[in-house]
Amino acid sequence: MKKKILVIEDDSDIADLVKLVLETDKFEVREVLEPEAAMDTIKEYRPDAILLDICMPKLDGWAVFKQIRRCDEFKDVPIAILSGKSQQLDQMVGLHIMNADAYIAKPFGKQELIDKTNGLFKRKE
Repeated sequence: MKKKILVIEDDSDIADLVKLVLETDKFEVREVLEPEAAMDTIKEYRPDAILLDICMPKLDGWAVFKQIRRCDEFKDVPIAILSGKSQQLDQMVGLHIMNADAYIAKPFGKQELIDKTNGLFKRKE
């Protein structure tokens, strides 16, 4: 059975690229372009992992991250941050303060995206 990945990303080009890459690695992928719709989609789609952009309009990714972690049903779903903020400090905040499961800095390579997404499941086991 394919692992289900939810990509929460306001840039449709990046979301489409992530979907294309991950579907070639045998994941099932759904995109959400509006962060306000993320929780409804999570409840309906029930992803095995989430790739979450941080810099989005209206509702930033950290707010979405906190909503997911507060929901008992989904608090253990692995979340990888997908961000254009690639400084070491940004990554430290994401991984060590917010406790994200992975940090994927944009621009990313195809293999990095695949490896870090697969790594989300290895950490969980």
